Amino acid sequence: MSNVARDATKQNIFKSMKDIDLTSREVSHQCGVTMNDSVEARAIAEFMEENDPKVTITYNPATIRIDGEGKLIFKMSEITEFLGREMTAETFEVNTSTHYGRMVRVDDDTVILFGDMNEVMEYI
Repeated sequence: MSNVARDATKQNIFKSMKDIDLTSREVSHQCGVTMNDSVEARAIAEFMEENDPKVTITYNPATIRIDGEGKLIFKMSEITEFLGREMTAETFEVNTSTHYGRMVRVDDDTVILFGDMNEVMEYI
């Protein structure tokens, strides 16, 4: 990936160590997923960026990070339409390298990542 492509990422969710207050008890409600760079992952990232103003996309040489605040909702039917070919929850999970927050597969069409652990309780 070129520096131009990497620089095109508008924001960076990572703080410098000098900016982190390790004495703070503040709880983050961020959640996110790291996907292996692929046609599908790029389509998911573009779709999420266009449809959720709280999403931050970070392109790395071999991965794409999709980070959000509160929760991220991935609707496979909407991603399928955007991608132009079928996207299933299984394909989504295969393309996912890692995630943070609580991931819940609500049904065959919906995967939700929660940053607020209390909010996920209704699905447990």
